[in-house]
Order: sequence, then structure tokens, then C-alpha cells
Amino acid sequence: MHSTQRERLILEAVAATGFVTYRALEARLEASPATIRRDLTRLEEEGLIVRVHGGAKLAQEQKEEREDGLAGTPFAQSILQHLPAKQAIGRAAAALCRPGEGIMIDGGTTTLQMCPHLAGLDCQVLTNSLHIVDALLPQQGTRVLLPSGTVFREQNIVLAPAGEESMPRFHAPKLFMGAAAVGPQGVMQQDVILVAAERRFMERAEEVILLVDSSKFTSSSGAIVCGLDEIGTIVTDPGIPRDMAARLNDLGVRVVVA
Repeated sequence: MHSTQRERLILEAVAATGFVTYRALEARLEASPATIRRDLTRLEEEGLIVRVHGGAKLAQEQKEEREDGLAGTPFAQSILQHLPAKQAIGRAAAALCRPGEGIMIDGGTTTLQMCPHLAGLDCQVLTNSLHIVDALLPQQGTRVLLPSGTVFREQNIVLAPAGEESMPRFHAPKLFMGAAAVGPQGVMQQDVILVAAERRFMERAEEVILLVDSSKFTSSSGAIVCGLDEIGTIVTDPGIPRDMAARLNDLGVRVVVA
């Protein structure tokens, strides 16, 4: 099992109750104690967990943010940021869809901009975003599926507790998702629950298509969702830094500039 997968499972386990034991992690990960200790050390250095006697607990700042809602910028505020770029990115991303195709769209202010351009394609869409559901419902030919879980009002997104199988039996050739930041380390989100939800989507997709405006390349902090090599296509705007574009090209990631 890759380290990114182990870290995702650790974060899921910790996020569920705020604490997880070493013994529970050994059973869940099927990894050696030394490997688990290294994983926990990396997560602690990122400020996501705190190692304690017998296991690990959620970092205090993550715990406080969880009590108030999801970490990160509220949806109503984020949707207004870099809006023209997001609209162009959404249009370009929708152009990658084929008529009648089954796709997955992760919740976010950039992925939301795909919705108007899916009209007439008669796609089947699995999404965890109530904003996206609301945008797609007027489209007569678009079928919409939702996972089960809890509604987080700040983002209007449906997320399930760790370990709960909430997804419909669904496999898709494409997953469209956003990110809080993109850097050499990979694709990042600000909340561990979002990381777990996006990994669940990724397990059901043949290709991950990342939708991010160029401002996301200027910061590189957060919990890692996946490495850059796990992305098939990135749709962004002309402001993408040249060094990042070159790195993505070296990794074989297709870059679409909207």
C-alpha cells in the first residue's frame, strides 16, 4: 500500500472520533509498526495529528475547525474569488465530457462552473455537492446521484463518516475535482474529511481531472489528497507558473489552459 493511501486511511480513522489506537491502525493498514510510526510522524509534522500514548489524536486546530464546520474558505466567499477564470475552466472541463457518459464531480466553486455546459449531454453525474445538484436538476436529460452522509452547511456538501460505505455502486471514466492548493508535494485540501471523501471518489474513477485556477499554485499547505502523478489532466488558466507546467509535463499530466 502506498504511503499516500495509508495516510488517507489514518486521517479517516482519526477524523471519525478524534483518536485512534496504534493497534487499530495496524489492523486497518496491514503495515509494520515502524511504517505506521513514519506515517504518523509525517502527518504530525504537517500539523494534522498529534501522537500520544497508545495512538494519535486530531490536532487541536483541526478539532476546533471541525466543531465549527469544515476548514477553509466558506463557499459563499470562495465562489466570488477568481470567478472569470473559474467560469472558463468549467467550460473547458465540460468540453471533455462525452454525450451519455457517467462522470463524478466533487463539490467546489470551480467544479460548479461545469454545470451549465453539461446541458444536452445527457450525462449521469455522481456528486457530493448540493450546489451542483441544484444546478443540474433543471437539465431534463441529466441524471443525478448522491452519496449518503451528513450535510456540511458551509460548503453545502454531503460527507460520510470514516469507514462508512456511503457511495452508490458507481464507476466512471472521469472524476472532476478541485483543490485548496497544488504544489510539488501534490494536490492538497484544508480539511482531512475532504481528503477522505476525494480519495473515495478517486477509487471509482479511471482518470482524475483537476480543476484549479492559477492562484492555487501559489500556496502549498494542507493535507495531501494525492501525488501529481495520480492526476491525468489539469484544467487551469494562463497564469499557471512555468515551472509547474514543466513539472506536470515531465510527469505526463495533460495541461489544458482555458
